[in-house]
Amino acid sequence: MKKLLKRTFKIVVPLLFGGAIMVWVYRDFDFSKAGQTLWHEMNWWWMLLSLVFGVFSHIFRGWRWKQTLQPLGAYPKASNCVNAVFISYAANLLAPRLGEVSRCGTLSRYDGISFTRLLGTVVTERLIDSLCVGLITTVAALTQMKVFRRFFQETGTNPDSITDVFLSPYFYIILFCVIGIIILLYFLVRALSFFEKVRGVVLNIWTGIIALKDVRNKILFAFYTFLIWFCYFMQFYITFFCFDFTASLAIPAGLVMFVGGSIAVIVPTPNGAGPWHFAVISMMILYGVSAEDAGIFALIVHGIQSFLVILLGIYGAVTLSVTNKKHSL
Repeated sequence: MKKLLKRTFKIVVPLLFGGAIMVWVYRDFDFSKAGQTLWHEMNWWWMLLSLVFGVFSHIFRGWRWKQTLQPLGAYPKASNCVNAVFISYAANLLAPRLGEVSRCGTLSRYDGISFTRLLGTVVTERLIDSLCVGLITTVAALTQMKVFRRFFQETGTNPDSITDVFLSPYFYIILFCVIGIIILLYFLVRALSFFEKVRGVVLNIWTGIIALKDVRNKILFAFYTFLIWFCYFMQFYITFFCFDFTASLAIPAGLVMFVGGSIAVIVPTPNGAGPWHFAVISMMILYGVSAEDAGIFALIVHGIQSFLVILLGIYGAVTLSVTNKKHSL
């Protein structure tokens, strides 16, 4: 019963948290206009092209993961790695950070690789992703400093006006996001504390983490990393051309919004729902897009991309069970 309550808590709380932010962001929104735009005004060809980049970002991540496993003496099929990645992103829609566990569990089941060592390689991946986000954020901040400054001012986070900070509803949205991150860190620490009690587990995780230094082709690994983030950005930026009201936005604007959205998804809600919408809408308004149009963009783009994640997750699960029948019996 206690385990069931914990699992329920980990699923329900992020859903409620993300849902509350979504309700606040779209509290005065006319959803019929979003439907009109989706079915009659949006350019679906551009959207389909963006989704192609989305699929390839997962494929490149799967191929890169296969590389990090080789120093561990593990040689899973590339297709298994890719399909496990597909499943992991779909699992994150159920509960934040569940994807990392499901990805390792999937490959452990089908290829017999130590779960804890797999987890170590995923930890390394997340550290690399954090460095990439940091680098992209630095570039965006240096090239679009005025926009970031306006964002902080208009969301009530201007350090020159402490009173406005506490009176702004945006401040409380950001505060709740920070609280969500703290809660996530708490559960991670609890999980690590549990692992430390199990003999050999921590060592296996550490072995997976340091496997990166023994990757044979580091140039290829770096190239995969570049392709992953290039595809992430293109998946987002190409969606600008789907709508008349965002088609004129340039790459620097896309970079700023991409950074805002990438940071927002750190908050533990399903696929960043809520915080991602808040960040993208707020920054899009700074570039002259109306609040209504920005809301339509965020709602449609996030919804379609989430649907793609679900489809890929189903495809990955079915394909794994079919191509690895002996493990499914």
